[in-house]
Amino acid sequence: MMLGGLAGLMGVAAAGPAKAQFPLSGTGGFGGNAAPLPPTWTPPAPVDYLAVARRQLAIQGTRIGQSDRVGVVDFGLASSRPRFALVDMVAGKVDLYPVTHGRGSDPQHDGWLKSFSNRVGSLATSRGAYRTSDYYWGANGSSMRLQGLEPDNNNADVRAIVVHGAWYAEPQLIQTQGKLGRSEGCFVFGEALLPMILYKLGPGRLLFADRLTQTPASNFAPPVPGTENLIRATAQQHLPVKAD
Repeated sequence: MMLGGLAGLMGVAAAGPAKAQFPLSGTGGFGGNAAPLPPTWTPPAPVDYLAVARRQLAIQGTRIGQSDRVGVVDFGLASSRPRFALVDMVAGKVDLYPVTHGRGSDPQHDGWLKSFSNRVGSLATSRGAYRTSDYYWGANGSSMRLQGLEPDNNNADVRAIVVHGAWYAEPQLIQTQGKLGRSEGCFVFGEALLPMILYKLGPGRLLFADRLTQTPASNFAPPVPGTENLIRATAQQHLPVKAD
């Protein structure tokens, strides 16, 4: 079992508070080269992640064995923003961290999730409630399996949708390319963050993903014909080789 390796990795996370790695600057997220928002855009009301977690726990009921912490992912935000909310249900505390979305959900690789899919081979993110499952050591090192609990994500197991770490999810990429890389549908975190996420989220807990923040409609407009497969030169250096 990989718990020994995970325990060793935990020392990295314990070296300092993970949240301190992600200072916010300006309205675009972390600063750097984040894409500018439309001039008519006004900030939406902040999402109450604690309320979302409570509501989803009530919906899922006894299917979630551990209710002390919940993961909520707001895919209404771009990947340049900290959009994974780790909700401490006991203390009422919310910490936010960056997380990827699938390349099938963002074919233009502009950092915005356009759509969800549960289809095998879609390489997209699936929305809905998941139950975290067992730890394992795989091609991406320390990882955690997920069980999809809804029709929109019940192919998570056959699609190998899991939680793992990778270089293309490192927050430093936001400074250089304005966004994270894309996974193949997995929830991917920076490698320094991963041990803490695996430990605190842990098996038997709820992970809920959906588009929660109201996003400017212009971010979901169809691409200009002929540009569907274009990738910015700066981003091409950071595309993942293998995500799942």
